[in-house]
Amino acid sequence: MKGRDAKPHIGIFGRRNNGKSSLINSLAEQEVAIVSNEPGTTTDPVKKSMEITDIGPVVMIDTAGMDDTGELGKKRVGRTREVIRTIDLGILVLAENRFEKEEAAIIEQLNKWEVPYLVVHTKSDLEAASVRVREKVKAETGLEILEFSSLHPSNREALIGHIKSAIPETAYMSKSMVGDVISQGDLVLLITPIDEEAPEGRLILPQVQAIRDILDNDAIAVVAKEREIDSLLKRLSPKPALVITDSQVFKKADASIPDDIPLTSFSTVLARYKGDFENYLLGTPKLSTLQNGDKILILESCTHQVSCDDIGRVKIPRWLSSFTGMQLEYKVVAGLDKVPGKITDYSMVIQCGGCMITRKQLINRLKPAIDAGIPVTNYGMAIAYMHGIYERAVAPFVKLDPNSLTYL
Repeated sequence: MKGRDAKPHIGIFGRRNNGKSSLINSLAEQEVAIVSNEPGTTTDPVKKSMEITDIGPVVMIDTAGMDDTGELGKKRVGRTREVIRTIDLGILVLAENRFEKEEAAIIEQLNKWEVPYLVVHTKSDLEAASVRVREKVKAETGLEILEFSSLHPSNREALIGHIKSAIPETAYMSKSMVGDVISQGDLVLLITPIDEEAPEGRLILPQVQAIRDILDNDAIAVVAKEREIDSLLKRLSPKPALVITDSQVFKKADASIPDDIPLTSFSTVLARYKGDFENYLLGTPKLSTLQNGDKILILESCTHQVSCDDIGRVKIPRWLSSFTGMQLEYKVVAGLDKVPGKITDYSMVIQCGGCMITRKQLINRLKPAIDAGIPVTNYGMAIAYMHGIYERAVAPFVKLDPNSLTYL
């Protein structure tokens, strides 16, 4: 599954023919998922968009039955389990009072990836959840079973209420990107190069998000290309309260922007907005400790056409090899694809800004590395560090110890 949608993701899990697709149709009040009495109708995870009052747009992920059989069935179950690390809420669907090892395996994965979940017993018009199963679910999960019938969905609103209560607010309530470091009426300068990677006729998503956030905080956004900055600064009044630059021109921006004006990058802003900023701060200085032969894992959050000067695949490896003076190996993984080999094969993980994925997807993308003690950083923070302007790049958000460049 590629993480190309930043709306909250809700995964539906259960055995074949347990009514997972019917549950989605009932919640959406329309036939968005194919329903059949034939077991195994859903063969791969399928995304369905819908609206939930007070939450807004969400993505429901209909998954293959976790009791699928055969070699192909094992692959489908594997794809189902991969979905878990990409979602904000799980719904485990039971039917016919079955709660056995397959259900326990899903719960184990939900707990591993710290995903909140609900347990729903469907087809309650045919058979309600027994006392035995209720007690077993309560003992293993601490949760009460929610009864539901897609044929007679009288408690649909109650189930939606439980979904609202269970899904973390952080999944659908966005915090401000820079609202805590600017004030009403402040002028914020955005440096946005227009190069071969910029989409024709449009700005890239982080730039658009930053402009909207600045306007939402009643401040003023001024957008310019890097070659206009020197002359623009002579005309701007008042001077900018903050400058945000594309990471690729960080060095030029640092030279052009006076020291008394805070300077950071779009990627650094995203690192704090939706990334694991604390672990980025811990991991970034480890770039100085890399040795010959170390493997570097570069994580992109989306798939895109690769240019000859691609930031993740070309520029960062070139800068890092020059900065360290070491012979390093690089592996780039796009979207939410599997990381090849073991995570412990890598000495450093460099994550992009993550504008195309949810915060949960980004955090869980990094979790295996962090759990294994492998340093992680972010495109913008790594670029700033390699160019000697790391302390300035994070200064709008955190104070560093000037001796160790670790945060205080």
